[in-house]
Order: sequence, then structure tokens, then C-alpha cells
Amino acid sequence: MDPILVTGGTGTLGHHVVRRLREKGHGVRVLTRSRRENEDSVRFITGDLLVGPGIEPAVEGVGTIVHAAGSNKGDEVATQHLVDVAARAGRPHVVYVSVVGADRVPVRSRIDRLMFSYFDMKRRAEEVVARSRLPWTTIRATQFYDLLLKVAQAIAKLPVVPVPSGTAFQPVDADEVAAAVVELALSEPRGLVPDIAGPRVYPTADLIRAYLRATHRRRPFVPIPLPGEAARAIRSGVHLAPDRAVGTVTWEQFLGDHTALTTR
Repeated sequence: MDPILVTGGTGTLGHHVVRRLREKGHGVRVLTRSRRENEDSVRFITGDLLVGPGIEPAVEGVGTIVHAAGSNKGDEVATQHLVDVAARAGRPHVVYVSVVGADRVPVRSRIDRLMFSYFDMKRRAEEVVARSRLPWTTIRATQFYDLLLKVAQAIAKLPVVPVPSGTAFQPVDADEVAAAVVELALSEPRGLVPDIAGPRVYPTADLIRAYLRATHRRRPFVPIPLPGEAARAIRSGVHLAPDRAVGTVTWEQFLGDHTALTTR
């Protein structure tokens, strides 16, 4: 059985993917920028997708690549490096994890790029995968609870909570996304598959209020209107997938399971 490469395998989504693959008896390689000791059935390879070194030994002999690595910049370049090296090494199945709304949030102006460049970078990386001529599958997920937790923790330190007017999110549990990703990785290439989203759409203010309740805090809220075309698209809900509310873990349940984190 060929090993499976997971980029971003130590990150929010990737570590769940690695664990689930191991539980199914698969050997896993993880490409990481930081040197780590190998573990049972997991080989860590030091490398950087943005600059290239380390990719060749990571992709050699693998049958599937789960591309879960991501950052606030450089996704398109990193993905191009990955698929170029993978194409020279063989024809591995590339499973790419993108974001719901990547194709529907317009990022054209400076203000759009300042606030919502993530969607544009994911769209560009999707295009790299699709035109790579490698077998591929792309799944788009809504925002992870882990990300919203970090945002809520930072905002709760302020004396007043700024809330983008008219916005809502449909966050999802990262482990539930990992389960879907592993299923795709162990299947035939399927191109763009249906989105995956959490069970509920929450107004942004409600997400923050739930966190404040869980940590026994009170803060006044002030609505902040966001300018730009991308912000208008977000207010219209293009980053939501109510017809794909397949996740079962709610924000409240996630907060309950992360009490130690939320009170630090």
C-alpha cells in the first residue's frame, strides 16, 4: 500500500487527517517546515512548499497527496510547486481542501484584498490543481471552529467587541472535515465535490456572545460596516452552504469541549 502524503499535516485540519489515516492502517508522510522525529507509521519530511526544498522526497512513491497546507499568502505558488514536482514523480491523486465561496467572493480592489484575500488565494490554488493534469479532487469547507475560537479569544480582550454588520458564518468541526477528506483520499478522483459545512448558520454576534457566555464574560458590541464588493458578497452569504449542513458538532458543543482553552 503506497504511503499518503499530507501537507499541513501538523495543522488544524491536517493532524486530524493524519490520525484518521493511521487508524485505517495507512502509512503517512507529512511535509513540515519544522524538523520532527518520525512516529509509528508517520514519516516527517522537512521542507517548504513556497521555496521548494523537501518536496521531491515527500512525493516520491506516494499514490495520494492530501494538500491541507495553507497560509495567508502564497497558496497558489505553494500548490504549483507541489503539483509540478508530483507530476514529475508520477500521477498521484491530489485531494485539495479549499473554502466555500472561493469562486463567489470577488476580490478585485485593494480593500477587498486587505480583508478577503484568503478566498482569492484558495480560488487560484483550486485552478492550479484543476489544470495540473493530475487526478484530483477538491472539497470546499466552511470556516473551522478552531479559527473562530482564536478570533473570539482575541476580540474578548478588547473593552468593546467590533462586529461586522450583517455577517454570518456556518462553521464546521475540523475533525468532521477530516473524515470527509480521508474518505475522498481513499476513493477515486472526483473533481469538485459537494461542499461541507457545519450544522448551523450563526450571525457573527451570536458566535461571539456564545464564547463570552462560555468564559463568563460580558462586553458591549458595536456594529462595524465593512466596505467593498467582497464584503457585500459575504453579507449576501456566498460563503455559506445551508444545503450542505452535514456537520453535526455545534459551536456550543465545541466550546464546551474546549473549556480549558477558552478560559486561558
